[in-house]
Amino acid sequence: MAFIADILLVAGALGAGLYCHVLSRRLRRFTDLEQGVGGAVAVLSVQADDLTKALAEAQTTAASSVAVLDSVNARAEVSARRLELLIASMHDLPAEKAPSSSPFFVKNPKSAELAQ
Repeated sequence: MAFIADILLVAGALGAGLYCHVLSRRLRRFTDLEQGVGGAVAVLSVQADDLTKALAEAQTTAASSVAVLDSVNARAEVSARRLELLIASMHDLPAEKAPSSSPFFVKNPKSAELAQ
């Protein structure tokens, strides 16, 4: 009976050793830097660094664009004020006579007025 128990104990130890060997190989492949999860983590780390750099560049570009847009907006506001002043000053001018609403083309409008 002890002999059978010893054989079962050796078989269990060999099974556990084989399981540990298979598990070790799988874990080694899992953490491989080229094909496993380790490689994926390394690639993601590089991509995160690239995205951080791209974000910093986008922020500096946006800041410079805001500065340019502010200056253009200020110039447009100054021009709008000048145009409003010019339009307001045009109210002082006398109104011109409206052109004739005749549907016919007149080559010399002054001679046509004299003929009437």
